[in-house]
Amino acid sequence: MKKVTKAQGIYLLPNLLTTGNLFAGFYAITAAMTDRFEAAAIAIFAAMILDGLDGRVARMTHTQSAFGAEYDSLSDMVSFGVAPALIAYEWMLRDLGKLGWFAAFVYAAAAALRLARFNTQVGKSDKRYFQGLASPAAAALIAGLVWVGVDFDINADILRLSVFVITLLAGILMFSNVRYHSFKEFDLKGKVPFLTLVSVMLAFAVIRLQPPLVLFTLFLGYAISGPLLTLYALRIRRAERGKAGKLEPGASASNQQADNSPPHEDKDKDKPAS
Repeated sequence: MKKVTKAQGIYLLPNLLTTGNLFAGFYAITAAMTDRFEAAAIAIFAAMILDGLDGRVARMTHTQSAFGAEYDSLSDMVSFGVAPALIAYEWMLRDLGKLGWFAAFVYAAAAALRLARFNTQVGKSDKRYFQGLASPAAAALIAGLVWVGVDFDINADILRLSVFVITLLAGILMFSNVRYHSFKEFDLKGKVPFLTLVSVMLAFAVIRLQPPLVLFTLFLGYAISGPLLTLYALRIRRAERGKAGKLEPGASASNQQADNSPPHEDKDKDKPAS
C-alpha cells in the first residue's frame, strides 16, 4: 500500500498580509493605467506598510516558512518593482520615448536583481545594513515624487527630467554595493524612553500636515544617506591606512638611526680602579 502523506498547509495571517501587499501593487498598476496617479502612489505606500507587517507578524507568531518567504519576494517584485516603473512611465516617462522606456526598464530589472541577491544573502550578510537601496524604499521614492507632482500640480516639463533621473538613479542604487541602515536592530518589544513616544507622535503630526512632501523628502534623504555613509566609511578607512603608512616609515627610520648611532663612551673607563 502507498503511504498517504498529510497535505501541508500554509500559515494564514502572514500570507494574508502578503496578499494585501500584492493587491495594493496590482491596484497601483491599474490606477496608473486609468490616469489616477495619486491613488496609485498611495497604494504603493499601503503595500509598504503591509510588506513591513507580514515579516514581523510571521516572526512574532513563529509562522515563518519557505513558502511565505518566496511569496513575499514575488509580491515585492510586483509592488516595488513593476508597479513603480509602470507608474513613472505612464505618468511622465512615456513622452520621453525610448529614454523613458529605458529608465523604467532599468528600474524594474534592478528591482528583480536586488531581490534575487537579497534572497541569496539571507543569513550571511550583516543584518544592520542593506547592500543597495531596498526595493520598498526605492518604490516609495518614486511614489512620493508622483504624489508631490500631482498634489502640487507641478508643470510636466519641469518634472519630466526629474522623473527620468530619479527613476534611473533609484534603479542603479538598488543593485549597487552602497550600504544603507536597515533599522532591523530596532526592538519594538523593548521599553523606550517617554521622549521616544513623543517623537513618534510628532512625526505622525508632521506627516499629516503635508503627506506627499514629507514622505518624499524622508525617502529622498534615506536614498542619499547610503552614498554619504559609504563615502564616510571610505574616508575613515583611507585615514586609518594613511596613519598606518606614516607610522611604519617613522618606526623604521628611528630603528635605523639607533643602529647607525655611535656607541656611548664609557666615562669611567679611564678612571683608575679603586
